[in-house]
Amino acid sequence: MKIGIISFAHTHAAAYAAILRDRPDVECIATDPGHTTRAAGESGGRELAEQIGIGYVDTIDELLAWRPDAVVVTSENARHADDAVRAAAAGAHVLCEKPLATTRADALRIIDACEKAGVWLMTAFPVRFTPQYARLAHRVQAGDLGAVLSISGANNGRLPTARAWFTDPALAGGGAVADHTVHVADLIFGLFPEVDASEVFAVANRMLHPQREAETAGLVSIRYANGLTAVIDCSWSVPEHYPTWGGLTMRLITETGTAELAPFAEHLDGFAEADRSPIWVPHGTDLDAAMLDEFISAIAADRQPTPSGRDGLRALDVVLAAYESIATGQPVTVGAAE
Repeated sequence: MKIGIISFAHTHAAAYAAILRDRPDVECIATDPGHTTRAAGESGGRELAEQIGIGYVDTIDELLAWRPDAVVVTSENARHADDAVRAAAAGAHVLCEKPLATTRADALRIIDACEKAGVWLMTAFPVRFTPQYARLAHRVQAGDLGAVLSISGANNGRLPTARAWFTDPALAGGGAVADHTVHVADLIFGLFPEVDASEVFAVANRMLHPQREAETAGLVSIRYANGLTAVIDCSWSVPEHYPTWGGLTMRLITETGTAELAPFAEHLDGFAEADRSPIWVPHGTDLDAAMLDEFISAIAADRQPTPSGRDGLRALDVVLAAYESIATGQPVTVGAAE
């Protein structure tokens, strides 16, 4: 299968490229338009492709002329729509990095383009592929835990300094709220696929990194149509010297007790005497590889990959409502914000 990568702008792009490079059933090339305009020291372009060990072309037109079966869109969030629509028009299935877009109109533009072209669209939510989450979803949907009353989630990480655009609201669609709310919101939708979010109230600030233009801390409260309530801490609150990037956790309060999810907790730790630093060695499922396997398997079987583009839209709707709430100081109906 021929798979193209559009842009190394996102920090996940290099990892996806390395996974695709190592698959015997995949031929992968990349393009990275605009890499010369990035901040000094940010990797990209032909040099990064050669370091990873995949092919490279200079433009999106050249990549699409290669006639890929599928394309992975890992450009800046505000550029997802244009890149995904071009890929779909060329007949390529699309895996789009999260958030799906920065506006509802652009997310719908991606979805409509893929549907009209007859290609599959998947949103990149790798945490869906943890074995622990699969077991939790099965137990929730089987009713083993009774009714779920509330959920508290946290997706905290370091300030993403490797790519300056993450803190540029025009390119990222916001800051920490856009970057980290969507993962937990998607996991909740995965637990309750038929239940819509109805209302959001959110607060945010720049206290952790006041020199940044975008918000660097946020708390998002969500009410769902079935009465469930959820709160998501979506902050860039992990210090730079911490031994890992951060983590994601969820706690469910149910009729029968509590259930917890911590997909990034599996690790070996210790202390390196040589440089007096902590050691953190993760182990367990490679979530990026599992997500790409779902994408490739779904394309081969001509079925909808999960999470879909519509799943990406549902998570984006929560984020857009959160920003409207932050701006107004009031609860906002989900789907009403643009």
